[in-house]
Amino acid sequence: MATSIQDNGLQVKASTRQVLKIALPISLAIFVPQFNLIINNIFLGHYNQESLAIASIAGVYYLVFAMIGFGLNNGLQTLIARRAGENRPEEIGKIFAQGVLISFFIAAIGIATTWFVAPLILPRMISADHAQQVISFLKIRIWGLPFLYIYQMRNALLVGTNQSRFLVTGTLAETITNIVFDYLFIFGHAGFPELGFNGAAVASIIAEFMGMFVIFAVIHYKGISRRFSLFGHFAWNNIIAKQILKISLPLIFQFFISLLSWEYFYILIEHHGETALAASNVMRNIFGFMGCITWAFAATTSAMVSNLIGQGKKEQVIPLINRIMKISVSSTCIVVLLINLFPKIIFSIYGQDQAFLTVAVPLVRVVTVAMIIMAFGVTWLNAVTGTGNSRITFLIELAVIILYCIYIYLVLEKYFLSITVGWMSEWLYWGTIFIFSFWYMRTGKWKKKVI
Repeated sequence: MATSIQDNGLQVKASTRQVLKIALPISLAIFVPQFNLIINNIFLGHYNQESLAIASIAGVYYLVFAMIGFGLNNGLQTLIARRAGENRPEEIGKIFAQGVLISFFIAAIGIATTWFVAPLILPRMISADHAQQVISFLKIRIWGLPFLYIYQMRNALLVGTNQSRFLVTGTLAETITNIVFDYLFIFGHAGFPELGFNGAAVASIIAEFMGMFVIFAVIHYKGISRRFSLFGHFAWNNIIAKQILKISLPLIFQFFISLLSWEYFYILIEHHGETALAASNVMRNIFGFMGCITWAFAATTSAMVSNLIGQGKKEQVIPLINRIMKISVSSTCIVVLLINLFPKIIFSIYGQDQAFLTVAVPLVRVVTVAMIIMAFGVTWLNAVTGTGNSRITFLIELAVIILYCIYIYLVLEKYFLSITVGWMSEWLYWGTIFIFSFWYMRTGKWKKKVI
């Protein structure tokens, strides 16, 4: 066994050094797309407040489909990490190929839904003018979905095989491309057409394609494609496809209902006015941007837990989770302190007025507390995912989403309380996620799961 670890580099050790080696490149890979989103919104904020406001609804809608791909990605990552822990590299390329085929099918559903179903639903839920602009944006933006899904598949491959350091190149290429084309298409500089809000959609598609192209060039250049025969197994394989879907479908539904509830949250916020919606969009930026480290440690938890189980080292799983959780919470507390010390400096980059700041500053206090709670909850939830028992993660998510939706309906719609109170729903969400996930892992039932 010791020889195999040294020779193939696929098996991990439950050490702090190993955690950081995997997590830091992942954090940068997650950081860059969030940075792209913030750049989009900064440009839109300087274009006009209306674009910044409705970007929240359009952005979360796209994020719903993006997170469906993320659910598939997490299922693939669990399987790939398990095969890596078992020292079975010949299976990794087969799993990857089936994931790509499944992702193309899901992308086709997402595109069809956006073009033919969303235009029938959105005008019934938000103002007609906002709905028209959102639909126009989404009919462009959704064509980036196939590129995004294939881009996400490389996450599963590289993280699952303990090669997360290669994530950086593709994400940097995506960021640079996004910034350049945002500037050109939103404002119409250098002879490009001024597309305004829709310009952000065009720029994002180009950036996603570039990120996908660059990372696969790197994978090819480094010999990873050849090592795992990534492109030699594209015939449909029922057995492997069923394995992937058995793990991924609960995760896909989990992320789908989670983001759908967030879309519902922003629809309710829209009823509170344009400034409230714009401020909440910025809060989403901060929550996603500053939560990159937390999500990186969560992805590391999932991959390492699955890898250790594959090695037969189940006794090391709980100590590993505790180690990762302490690092994640400590890192989050540092970030939270900085945000609370300089909130107005952060908001100033969006080019908004004093009325916006009056609404936004109190939200910072609520959101940063939620970030600390999330550091606990998302670590333990991803530990459950790493055991391969995605059905449990789905059930946890479903129970929590029901509580979350009841809360935001009562607070934002029925009693029409402030959006600050509405954002406290994140405390309820992540706190309950932590309680359920922690309880399940402590029961030890996950030790009987085989994938």
